[in-house]
Amino acid sequence: MLQLQSKMSQIALLCGTALLTTNAMAAPPRPAPADTILRNANVVTVSARGNFRGAVAIRAGRIIYVGNDAGARALTGRATTSIDLHGQTLMPGLVDGHMHPLGGGTQLLTCNLNYAALTIAEFQTRIQACLDKDGDKEPDRLLEVVNWFQQNMEGGATASTHELLDGLKTRRPIAVGSSFGHSTLVNARALELAGIGKATPNPAGGRINRDAAGNPTGLLEDTAQSLIDPLQRKLSPAENVTAAKAALAALREQGVTTFLDAAASAETISAFATVQKQGGLTARAHFAVLIRPDQSDAPAKIVAALKTVSRTYDQGAIGPAPTITVRNAKLFLDGVITAPAFTGAMLAPYLVNHGTSEKPNWEPGPSRGPDTYFPLPRLADLLVDLADQGIDAHLHADGDRAVRTALDAIQILRQRRPGKDIRPAIAHDEVASPADFGRFAQLGAIPVLSFQWAKRAVDTVDGAETFLGPDRFRMMEPEGYLQRAGARIAYGSDWPVDPLDEMYALKVAVTRTAGDDAPPQYRGRLGDDPGLSLSEAVKAITLNSSYELRQEHLTGSIETGKLADLIILDRNIFTIPAEDIGKTKVQMTIVGGKVVYRRP
Repeated sequence: MLQLQSKMSQIALLCGTALLTTNAMAAPPRPAPADTILRNANVVTVSARGNFRGAVAIRAGRIIYVGNDAGARALTGRATTSIDLHGQTLMPGLVDGHMHPLGGGTQLLTCNLNYAALTIAEFQTRIQACLDKDGDKEPDRLLEVVNWFQQNMEGGATASTHELLDGLKTRRPIAVGSSFGHSTLVNARALELAGIGKATPNPAGGRINRDAAGNPTGLLEDTAQSLIDPLQRKLSPAENVTAAKAALAALREQGVTTFLDAAASAETISAFATVQKQGGLTARAHFAVLIRPDQSDAPAKIVAALKTVSRTYDQGAIGPAPTITVRNAKLFLDGVITAPAFTGAMLAPYLVNHGTSEKPNWEPGPSRGPDTYFPLPRLADLLVDLADQGIDAHLHADGDRAVRTALDAIQILRQRRPGKDIRPAIAHDEVASPADFGRFAQLGAIPVLSFQWAKRAVDTVDGAETFLGPDRFRMMEPEGYLQRAGARIAYGSDWPVDPLDEMYALKVAVTRTAGDDAPPQYRGRLGDDPGLSLSEAVKAITLNSSYELRQEHLTGSIETGKLADLIILDRNIFTIPAEDIGKTKVQMTIVGGKVVYRRP
């Protein structure tokens, strides 16, 4: 009997052991611990989940968990860094879908007017100081001056001629670039050295401003600015690398984790590639190679050249570490709609004052701006050739006729390549016909808008209101109209056309105001456009810009499996007054799970 009980006990013990072994085999393995956990955060997901208080866990540069703090604690290991955000706002990194970063970095290091509203005396004094600082450059080295807020000059921008510069104490040629990037004022010495005279023809896509006698005034518009290229000293590769580093530092501080350079050259891309080799690329870098209007006669040749640049620099699939892609092409269809350039291509003429300043009489004038820089048939052929090579077109269109030409070309593209995944973008769209609002969504054309322009300011009021007339002016910067027509709006700062201030741009997108510190004539909302909700504006600068750059499956929202491109803000932009959104500061910028910026 005792032997039988002993055997039964042994069998029971063996069965129990087998059962424990089977249960252990069936239990799911414990997930690998996170590298970093951001907890106690106000999480703005930009996804269907919405905003909530909780945590995000990161491993190997990707988001592995989005949920409550308790769930994140289960992913804590010995090497996990756990950061208590104390309720601060955590959101996706910003994706800037249109900027000129090397130009921005270069301008941080040169003679810079810093977008200031200047009197003529101040304008001259600032430039003279730069000349005095570089006295060893006399007499022939071109002085390049940047970030001239042309529209905000005393006496009006139309008064800007070479005489403003000719009285300075120098023999050097001088070129002062408008912050808009579409005008350059040069002195008489620069005109002489560049060979620009009465008989010099306007280049394709540009204009030499002239006085009543036909002599150049010194103001060069759009491609006419290239006439002084022979005078410009080409930056060395080392100088370009320094500028790229300065640009990336500015982007980190703003929370920009991905950008598109919207008019790149091989030299530009090479500078960022060098920074990457040195371990300093702290944002995902996309480049749209510039195609000039004078190249449209040979589309196959230029597309082949662009593909050569792409094969040289494009680094393929996007992973956690920032890389370089070259899969876009930039084409200018016109210039700018504002005075004094009037190089935006318009459907109806600009207005001119046939009365006096005391009794104005604004009536249609003779000019609708220039012909679009790429005629429609050539533009459509070029878009098709680009699409066949896997290159998305990025079109500059400021006036409503340029916008319509862009949409017409995209319509032809869709007809010739039905069903193909093509993501054409139309940048700026400052004036668009209401008849074209719905076409953006119908054609899958992405409007890439600079939200900070949608406010009353010297360029929109003094530079556009009377010249456009009330009907066009009230619909300027049609962000809300396009949103309600179903367009997928993306954001692009166009830096350094404006100071780089992404949170201020979000504020203007929602309020369409310049702020309480603006002069009285510039207070109040711009036009009748309803503007964007904050959620719509945030989506534009994150998920929609990611879509524009074909990485919406990787960035733009906080979701499991996506890359850990994140920023932490010093306030909850969804609970503060909309006018205060522009005061928000980025506390931390994370790219691919690595902290690249901490606010001091």
